[in-house]
Amino acid sequence: MPYSANHVRLLTSSDALSVERLLRTSEYAYQRFTLDELPLTLKRYPTVGVFHNTSLRGFLLSQVINPPSAWIGGFGVGWGEHKQYIALLDLLLEELVKHLLTRRVHYLHYSGTDVDQDWLRSVLLVRGFQPYRYLHSYDKFGYDIPTNGNQQVIVRPVRLLSESGKVGDMAALLAIEAACFDDLWRHDATAFADIATTNPYFVVAELDGQVVGYQFNTVESDDGYLIRIAVHPSVGGQGIGGRLMAEAIRFFAKAGASHILLNTQDDNVHAHRLYERFGFIRLRQRGFVLRKNL
Repeated sequence: MPYSANHVRLLTSSDALSVERLLRTSEYAYQRFTLDELPLTLKRYPTVGVFHNTSLRGFLLSQVINPPSAWIGGFGVGWGEHKQYIALLDLLLEELVKHLLTRRVHYLHYSGTDVDQDWLRSVLLVRGFQPYRYLHSYDKFGYDIPTNGNQQVIVRPVRLLSESGKVGDMAALLAIEAACFDDLWRHDATAFADIATTNPYFVVAELDGQVVGYQFNTVESDDGYLIRIAVHPSVGGQGIGGRLMAEAIRFFAKAGASHILLNTQDDNVHAHRLYERFGFIRLRQRGFVLRKNL
């Protein structure tokens, strides 16, 4: 039965507080962003909301990091709408796809951390989404550092612009993305600019004056999230990943994170070795990625 609503429209950064209030009370919510990232995400990427009068009853947020791929970045319904969450999702998904197509998006993805317990997975599977990737989740308690990595590597804060105002690290970051990741996972220049603005820790690794790796992390409450670490394959095996990881753990220790979490593709063997060397424990739950062709 179609959901009866006053209207559906694109959200803007001025709707951030309404989305945040809805997330705090929602029985059905999915969130792939931090609240600090929310205003910029609403400004950059299509997000649709359904309203009764002026009250936000549900939203569906996208992240168009690298067309033709996009992600479902968030979904939520108000506390009084929990019995209608599937009808709301259908309404919002239909509207969101229209906007994604105008941005040359042809594949919409959804990721979850537990293939057996994710409440949205079964709903999306019957709406044209298909299994696409599987992920491993890791957790680490404590701040032990088994190696400091290559001490010839300089780890410093990212500089997207040089002091002269010209492009700084951006070209190197994009080159690392192209060398390390499939299209699905790559960030573009806009995404890196947003990450630098919203993440408390974003550093690069320099070897012989060249940027050869990077890492960015965040902390929510007392949970630390190691979001991305990348080293250009041309300099693999030189202790650069270990150097970045050691500095990241020092950041989490200073921030007071009680533990550190991360996800990585199940076939990323080199990353698994690095994480396990630093004391990360692989969890039994298995993450996943779904894809829908638009």
